[in-house]
Amino acid sequence: MTNKPLSYSFPPLVGSNPKVLILGSMPGIASLQAQQYYAHPRNAFWPIMVEIFDLDINTPYPHRCQLLTAKGVAVWDVLKACHRPGSLDQHIDAKSVQANDFRQFLSHYPEIEIILFNGAKAEELFRRHVLSVHSVPQQKLAYQRLPSTSPAHAAMTLEQKMDAWSKVLQPISTLI
Repeated sequence: MTNKPLSYSFPPLVGSNPKVLILGSMPGIASLQAQQYYAHPRNAFWPIMVEIFDLDINTPYPHRCQLLTAKGVAVWDVLKACHRPGSLDQHIDAKSVQANDFRQFLSHYPEIEIILFNGAKAEELFRRHVLSVHSVPQQKLAYQRLPSTSPAHAAMTLEQKMDAWSKVLQPISTLI
């Protein structure tokens, strides 16, 4: 463990009957400062959720979260804490990583059917610090990595990210 100060993630956004869990790696600086998931103005997460679930982007953050969780979507991060100078996942200090308690979370929400990773780093951290270390409840879970909504993932346009996320979430949204 490092002696550098840690950043801490947020509690999960979760309603009473989640079917989908979207996992990021760790909130970036803009999100930590705003105390909101995906607060960076160029992050594509909220524009994508607005499009797929027919939400209003101008709705205040707490109400937008409430509307999203009412659609059966939970949002959380793989990491509970870590040291990361800046917002880039590549700068996460591996020695400082502390994963969230997914065993308890998934036991409490057994209706979750799929975990979607918001980018490769979220998937890598989950596999390395959750699946390989702790057993998760035996519910049948599907896992799928989607392109990161981060503005740092500039290899894809907003439209390409929207298309990839829509292909997975559109069919799910009709079941919720």
